[in-house]
Amino acid sequence: MTFTDKDLQKIIGAVLKYGVWLVLIIALTGGALYLINHGHETVHYEHFVENDQSIFAVLSETVSGAKNLQGEAIIFSGIFLLFLTPFIRLILSLISFILEKDLLYIFITVVVIGIICTSVYFGFAH
Repeated sequence: MTFTDKDLQKIIGAVLKYGVWLVLIIALTGGALYLINHGHETVHYEHFVENDQSIFAVLSETVSGAKNLQGEAIIFSGIFLLFLTPFIRLILSLISFILEKDLLYIFITVVVIGIICTSVYFGFAH
């Protein structure tokens, strides 16, 4: 059995489809946990606290918070996965273009991946 471009396109479609469903389940679970633990608290909108941390510090806190079943961390995990889903699609598209030996689309995809990685790294690194 050979691996064809159609097979990879099915995988890409499944990643997008099931990725969104997984994000929905994670976010709803985190939201329910957050409301159970913090639903009675009063929100003070007059005080805004900016989160001025690097993305790597935030991800580290999110992983440890999710391990402790903190609702806010689980919600953030879902949001992070939501952003990661199209990036995974880009990586799979790059593999598809490499298999097709389509140099123009390989170049364009590598440039887009480079821009995303650069903007995430320099946009959040302080």
